[in-house]
Amino acid sequence: MPEQPQQIKIKAKDEELKGTYSNLMQVLHTKEEFVLDFFLVSPPEGILASRVIMSPGHLKRMIKALEENLSKYEEKFGKIEIARVPEAPLGFKVDEK
Repeated sequence: MPEQPQQIKIKAKDEELKGTYSNLMQVLHTKEEFVLDFFLVSPPEGILASRVIMSPGHLKRMIKALEENLSKYEEKFGKIEIARVPEAPLGFKVDEK
């Protein structure tokens, strides 16, 4: 008899289901981890909206999933134009409270 795939229940709080908007991302990495910092920037200020830390292998699977979904999106809705890079460079000052 074939083995049934394991089902995992995922729990999420109502607040988390609303999602978090981000209009800027920064990527940092070490040999063991990638750190994705998502910001909400509305000059003259910005806030760290979320930080996601993952292994290099998981990041690679995530990139593949994003590429596949982007391709499906563009097939259905048309090509997405890449957003222009801001003309003025953004400088960051970390305010740790």
